[in-house]
Amino acid sequence: MTLREVLHAHIPTLSRESTVRDAVDKMDIYQFPGLVVVDENTTPIGVLTEGDLCRVATTRESLTGMAGEPALVHASKDPTTAHPDTEIGEAFHLMLNSGLTLLPIVEEQSLMGVVLRVDLMQAMMLDCTANE
Repeated sequence: MTLREVLHAHIPTLSRESTVRDAVDKMDIYQFPGLVVVDENTTPIGVLTEGDLCRVATTRESLTGMAGEPALVHASKDPTTAHPDTEIGEAFHLMLNSGLTLLPIVEEQSLMGVVLRVDLMQAMMLDCTANE
């Protein structure tokens, strides 16, 4: 099974201009723990997770004071990505070894979607059950 078969294709993204408030709102509305920041060509330039924001919040007096800041400032830049034809087991190990919770899936430098670790665990268990 490949990432193409399990990725979330219809996902919210952030732009260079998106604020921390925009990110928190989208994470809440779409119930996603992280978002990909894309450029004008939908090329991933960063990944911002709930964990990233929480780490920054621990160094600040107030979370609300961060609301207007650019989300990209707090994102991991030049994110690790995978091709949609990557096998799910390979992607899962990549995520584990890199400490990633969200992996952008990119084809021809354009974001196709994302996978979460739990998506890959579920797919591997489903695949295992189907082969029993």
